[in-house]
Amino acid sequence: MNAHDIIRKPLLSEKAYSGIPEKRYAFIVDTRASKTQIKNAVEEIFEVEVSKVNIVNVRGKLKRQGRTQGYTSKFKKAYVQLTADSKSIEFFDSLQ
Repeated sequence: MNAHDIIRKPLLSEKAYSGIPEKRYAFIVDTRASKTQIKNAVEEIFEVEVSKVNIVNVRGKLKRQGRTQGYTSKFKKAYVQLTADSKSIEFFDSLQ
């Protein structure tokens, strides 16, 4: 897999915004990606040093409309902690 295939998009939520000053960033990643693949992809794309990666698997929610029901798509979130001497990611700096 390519690094851009692993990192789908940045996660922009209230919890994600609170981690930006501590250099903790959140991404939506491919569901088949492992921690080491996510770490290597972030280091390759943003040219930073990653110290820790935490992963959360999010199940799809049940949605109903009239008689029919189904589930939304499942996805995987990755919280990436950068090292103290690493530079910050410029995309997230503009959001503060």
